[in-house]
Amino acid sequence: MLDERKVKLMTRLAFYEQKQGKEDFRISEYFRKDYTSFHVICSVIWVTVGYICAIGLAVIAGLETLMDKMSAGLLVLMFGVLLAGYVALVIFYIGVSTHVYNKKHSDARQRVKRYNYGLTKLLKFYAKTDAEQ
Repeated sequence: MLDERKVKLMTRLAFYEQKQGKEDFRISEYFRKDYTSFHVICSVIWVTVGYICAIGLAVIAGLETLMDKMSAGLLVLMFGVLLAGYVALVIFYIGVSTHVYNKKHSDARQRVKRYNYGLTKLLKFYAKTDAEQ
């Protein structure tokens, strides 16, 4: 005879495995620090690429004005402002990425722990059924 609680538990576990479990299992294989560090490095690389593209477009758009007013002092000032802007942007993205990926790893780890608890509960159902027979 089928136990309704066992069927519900098996359905819930199978649904989790099919939908969210694949990504959660992949995430929880890493230590939190390793997972976060990898994604922060990727974020910094993409922010750098985006910043260089944005600055390149701005320079191309204002190239004529830049050439008219070019001087050594202006170039040094522009370089300093661009560098300060880049550093501020990278620091901001490091903070946001660290928070987001720590939270993502923590949530995935909690869901995997609940899944493992469900598996343990299912094994107890099977052990109880075997003991009765």
